[in-house]
Amino acid sequence: MNIKDNPLVRIFTSLFRIKREERALAIVLLLVFLALDALVVCKYYDVFTPLNAHYWHLFISKFHISGFDPITYSVVSDWTAGYNVYRHPLLAFYMYVPYLVNQALIWATGINCAIFIVTAIQLFSAFYAAIFLYRIFREVVGVSRTDSTLLTFFFFGFAFVMLSSMAPDHFIISMMLLLLALYVSGKLMIRRRKLTVWQSALYFFLTAGTSLNNGLKIYLSDLFVNGFRIFRPKFLFLAILLPAALTWGAARMSYDHIVWPRDVAAKAARAKAKAAKEAKKKAEAAERHRQDSIRIASFTLEQMDSLRRDSVQRDSIAKAKPKPVRRRKNGKPIANGEFIGWTDITTSRSESIVENLLGESIQLHQDNVLGDVLKSRPMIVRYNHWYNYAVEAIIAILFVMGVWAGRRSRFMWLVMSYFALDMVLHIGLGFGINEVYIMSAHWIYAIPIAVAFLLKNVGRRRYQLALKGVLALMAVWLWTWNVALVVGYLYQ
Repeated sequence: MNIKDNPLVRIFTSLFRIKREERALAIVLLLVFLALDALVVCKYYDVFTPLNAHYWHLFISKFHISGFDPITYSVVSDWTAGYNVYRHPLLAFYMYVPYLVNQALIWATGINCAIFIVTAIQLFSAFYAAIFLYRIFREVVGVSRTDSTLLTFFFFGFAFVMLSSMAPDHFIISMMLLLLALYVSGKLMIRRRKLTVWQSALYFFLTAGTSLNNGLKIYLSDLFVNGFRIFRPKFLFLAILLPAALTWGAARMSYDHIVWPRDVAAKAARAKAKAAKEAKKKAEAAERHRQDSIRIASFTLEQMDSLRRDSVQRDSIAKAKPKPVRRRKNGKPIANGEFIGWTDITTSRSESIVENLLGESIQLHQDNVLGDVLKSRPMIVRYNHWYNYAVEAIIAILFVMGVWAGRRSRFMWLVMSYFALDMVLHIGLGFGINEVYIMSAHWIYAIPIAVAFLLKNVGRRRYQLALKGVLALMAVWLWTWNVALVVGYLYQ
């Protein structure tokens, strides 16, 4: 049988082949993403390409873009289960082939090419995330080609969508997979077809393996597309329970056989180094005491009195000096534990929504630009100008109006179920609320999809033209504002 006749090959090519009407947009998108990724490559080329024996420390200490973690650089440079295996159970294994490619390139070039390989992964993910989103607008919601293009550029002007395509973290990969799942789900709804067992299982492995909580969204797709058929024994076992058990088992095995032995060895090494340091410090203190005793023995009475006065004065100054107050990096959790310890019940939700969820996620703040909340950035940073809040309010209003306009669409409610899941986790339980904007790629596509429904359902042409004008102005503003601040930060 011809390989092109294989059903899996046909499905793959239909998803990833660029259609005729998408080609102009695809070229522009590719150039835009290349330019954005080139900013990061040029910034860190001299630091990250030399070979090194301790890649983890190098990348963690030198890479600084908001709270994004450069763990993928480290895993592709020197493979190990570097991610938190309970949050990203299969992601390290997905990076094993890129690691092997990097080893071959290191042998051929003599430099660490992880920064280029990871950039290629980001470029692929950002490009197809944009293509899948465009297809959702065009083929699922049903707006025009012009409107779909406008909404795509509007969306990628959002600050942490743009940054997710640049930073070597997992978020742009997750966003591509979630948009792929939504696109396929929407097409199946239109055709009145169902997700098969293998499709559901595959999407779950890819999505949950990259970020565990996103696997729940595949179950939501199962429910909206297949209805209560998902509770039939065959589907329930093969498409839901078995993939979940295998993914969790992989996480446990990774922890037991890779992470735990590594952590034990590292802890022992740190304890040994600490003991050696303490022994050295005690030896040096003893030697200083001996030298001081010899020196003091030769002092006159006047010198001894002066020495005592100086000692009393130093003690008084030390007691009077106020102790530094440690700033909290996050709020109080519900309880202590592997997962529940990441919650937060004390951080202000209203401030977080205004300044972070719908603020920093879409427009960067001028103060503490791309600062890390775990280092020096405050949890709440306010805009310096009223017009930033005006832009935020306009986008929020368009979002609410769009949800209302799409209220009769089952696909809109699927998108909102994805959105609601993240809101329960981040705003309700407080998972990662101290830097909630970092997770924007997991949910923020709900905004342009809702606005697409608004565009589709605006009756009068003059209102539609006014709405398009507002979106165009918003897109130009976001790209101008965010790119200016990002470039200023990277090359200050």
